[in-house]
Amino acid sequence: MAKRIARDKWKHFFVGIGMGAVLQGFTSFLLRDHLILATVIAGVLVIVISYGFELFSKTTGFGIYDFIDAVASAIGGFLGMGLALLFELYFLN
Repeated sequence: MAKRIARDKWKHFFVGIGMGAVLQGFTSFLLRDHLILATVIAGVLVIVISYGFELFSKTTGFGIYDFIDAVASAIGGFLGMGLALLFELYFLN
């Protein structure tokens, strides 16, 4: 029987979608002529922010450290980046 994904992981995933879309849009705006560089920077920021919040929880004791939360945020972030890229490529060019 398949194991269900915990509800809090879905929250991290959906927040990651928004985070990735905003970061991709912002870096694409700042680096208009360098789409690949903007995408790489946004991807690195998604990973750093996702895991950074988990490290903050672990070091300060605020919240609960769970590496899978960071993974869920990062997966959502990359999906959000992809959606922002599709929007940019099809509607803004």
